[in-house]
Amino acid sequence: MIAATQTLRTIMVDTQVRPSDVTKFPIISAMLDVEREAFVPQAAQPVAYMDGPVQLADGREMPEARVFAKMLDALDIQASDQVLIIGGGLGYSAAVLARMAESVVMVEEDVQLATDAEAALAQAEVDNAVVLQGALSEGAAKPGPFDVILIEGAVQKIPDAILGQLGEGGRIAAIFMDGANGEVRVGRLVDGHLGWRFAFNAGGPILPGFAEAAEFVL
Repeated sequence: MIAATQTLRTIMVDTQVRPSDVTKFPIISAMLDVEREAFVPQAAQPVAYMDGPVQLADGREMPEARVFAKMLDALDIQASDQVLIIGGGLGYSAAVLARMAESVVMVEEDVQLATDAEAALAQAEVDNAVVLQGALSEGAAKPGPFDVILIEGAVQKIPDAILGQLGEGGRIAAIFMDGANGEVRVGRLVDGHLGWRFAFNAGGPILPGFAEAAEFVL
C-alpha cells in the first residue's frame, strides 16, 4: 500500500505539477513526501491524487495539486519563512509547507476540520506546524507578523486583520473571484505598501468572511 501511494504521488507530480512549470526542488520534494490521502476525508481517499479539487466539507475543498503547487511557486517559499495558512482544511498544505519553511501556523474555522487536521499532522509527525481553531477572517495576530500568508480558498476581499499580519517584505497569495471567473494574485509588502500582481487563473469556493457585502438595491 505504501509503495502504491508513493507511485500515485509520483504520477501526480509528473502529470499535474511539473507540466504546470513548477520545478523548484523544495516543492517537488515536499509534494512527493507528503501522503495526500492522509489529509482528506476517508471517503475521498480513492480520489486524493486525481486532477481536481477534493471536497472537505460543505463549501470547502482542497485545491487541486496544480493550483496549490503554482501558488507555492509564486510565493517563493524560503527555509527561514514563518508561514500563516488561512483555511487549511485537513492540514495537507500545512504538512507540505512544514517541509519547506521554518514554521507554519494554520487557522481553520470549522471545528471538525481543525480537530482532524491536528490529529493528521500529529500522525504524520509534523512538529513545526500548529493548528488554531477560530474565525478565518481574523487570522492569527499573536504569532505574527508572518513572512508568507497563503489563503487556501477563494476571496472577493481580504480583511484588514489578515493584511495587517504580513511582515515587511512578506508575500501573500489568494484566489480572487469575480463572478464565475477567478485568478490567483500574489502581493508583496514593500516599505509598508502592499502591491499585487497577477499569477495565473484559478477558481474555488469563497471562504467564510471573505465575500464582499451585498449591496442593498431598491
